Amino acid sequence: MVMNQQPTCFPLEVTAKCLYDLREGSRQAMRNQGPRYLEIEGWLRTLVAKGEPGELIPSEVEVAARFKVSRMTARQAMMNLLREGLVDRRRGAGTFIATKPIHRSEGVLFSFTEDMRRRGLSPSSEMLSVGIEIAGARDREALGLPGKVKVVVIKRLRLADEVPLSIERVALIPECKAVLSADLTTGSLHEKLREIGYGPSTANCWLQARVADRSEAKLLDIPPGTPLLVETRVISDARGQIIEFTETAYASNRYVIDVKLNCVPAAAAAFSAAPVAPAKKLS
Repeated sequence: MVMNQQPTCFPLEVTAKCLYDLREGSRQAMRNQGPRYLEIEGWLRTLVAKGEPGELIPSEVEVAARFKVSRMTARQAMMNLLREGLVDRRRGAGTFIATKPIHRSEGVLFSFTEDMRRRGLSPSSEMLSVGIEIAGARDREALGLPGKVKVVVIKRLRLADEVPLSIERVALIPECKAVLSADLTTGSLHEKLREIGYGPSTANCWLQARVADRSEAKLLDIPPGTPLLVETRVISDARGQIIEFTETAYASNRYVIDVKLNCVPAAAAAFSAAPVAPAKKLS
């Protein structure tokens, strides 16, 4: 006689514990494998290592679909490569294997437009703001102006071959207000200054480093906290009149300034090693 075997039943609390153990086991396995974005990052690094500079790589959407992860996870992997300067984003075009950073040698005063053109690159600008405003303390000090004087202020995002390189803020003396009629998205500010009789001739410049805040990172298509190379210039015309005060923040993985140093002769070394007064800094 065959009796129907009844299914074994477990108390509810035992069943719940089994399900909990299964979930924890799955989570532990995932922890042992490491975060998914690291796996994706490794795959992207291999693509970059095997590819050529300027080559298009998969988008965040394509990467997310390939690895069956959220776009946020794919973005995290991509951001690490952006932070290291291994890839570049071009607006409306995609993400590409980075080319070598642009190098500029000190000693010659070029405008951004002139510098990019001589390299065979296509310079362009996005106007962030332009107008006339009352000079702040730093503008007055740099330009040698009295209080409550208005200056021309131009803020632009500078690009080369559609890749954002820098954020530039220019303050000009009021006599240069005629530049406001120029098209400064593709044209050169310095060319316009020459046309109106205030051509740049000499410049004092100094370099500093800081990290990009969220607004700067968004404009430059880099992760927040990426190092920036900040160049400050005070430019004079051929008459020695100060005409321009400029601060330019470069994405440091895309732009390098080279400085050539000469060894000091032994006779002058002792003199040059003597203490000097600290350089004057703008407040």
